[in-house]
Amino acid sequence: MNKPSSPPQSIDLAALAGELRISVSRLVRRAREHSQAGDFTSAQTSVLFHLDRDGPATVSALARAEGVKPQSMRITVAGLETLGVIKGKADPADGRKTLIDLTPTFRRALQANRAAKEDWLLRALQAQLSAQEQATLAAAVGLLQRLADF
Repeated sequence: MNKPSSPPQSIDLAALAGELRISVSRLVRRAREHSQAGDFTSAQTSVLFHLDRDGPATVSALARAEGVKPQSMRITVAGLETLGVIKGKADPADGRKTLIDLTPTFRRALQANRAAKEDWLLRALQAQLSAQEQATLAAAVGLLQRLADF
């Protein structure tokens, strides 16, 4: 005979939100410890992420994507150019425009940093989690992605 199922326990979502924020932040910090990422501002990091994900863009397109004024984006881009991580080149479709892109050297460094972070995380998953915990975490990743896309 089946036992009547008990109602799910009430979850304190405010506490869960706080614990999740702290845990994810700590995980990100630990991953950063295992890479050679540069010291970029949040605005610079956002531009680099955009260029890596979506490819070359004009300063105006970057400003729209980041929700800032073109003048502010020009300052961010100038700082990144000074650091040698991005470069501008004439737009082949419209020579009046300049397309901003990651330099090949920085793109390789970015890939190496990601590989170092993923290697650390893989080793941590293998050493710290049982097979059942790994499966639970695999299911949770989809939930985390949904939350990130909200």
